[in-house]
Amino acid sequence: MLGVYIGKKTPEPLANAVRIDFVFHHLRKSVNELQVEMNAQRGPWGTSGYRIVLEAVALPQSQTFLHLTYAYRVNLAGKLAFNAYLGSVGKDKVGFSMREASEGGTAELVGGVRGLVERNTMRYYLAIDAYLRSLPLAPGLQVESRLQTWYQQSEHYSRQLHDVDRAAYLEMKRAEIARQRSAAE
Repeated sequence: MLGVYIGKKTPEPLANAVRIDFVFHHLRKSVNELQVEMNAQRGPWGTSGYRIVLEAVALPQSQTFLHLTYAYRVNLAGKLAFNAYLGSVGKDKVGFSMREASEGGTAELVGGVRGLVERNTMRYYLAIDAYLRSLPLAPGLQVESRLQTWYQQSEHYSRQLHDVDRAAYLEMKRAEIARQRSAAE
């Protein structure tokens, strides 16, 4: 079981965040390959049926190919909430894929639900990468390294991923970690 808390992009008590409980399964595990799946029945804002699959395959020269997929269902209330978000605060948010240009127009980055999914996927990827990069460090340095690395890497895609400045991000994440540690004790 993996409990994930989904909250706002601003500080809030852990009790106000939405918890998603994922059931974790190894589908394949060997020296050169790993495939895991996580499923959750319910999520926030009218979502359900979560399925996340992570696959890793060893490549030559100490490289790894990583493939991440995820899917979920959205009910009518959730669709209305997504549409309200995408029509207001999220209207200028874009993903990474290019939308085909209309006749005589120029190609643009995709927006809407696809843009939202692409941004979230990149955030997950950067989190996994930051986690893996921190593993060789002493345990006391790993968390701060993950936070710094994630933010630095996300700024390479600032058009899609920039939401808050570095100081605000680090303050918020450090406070979240402190709340989680306190709740665990």
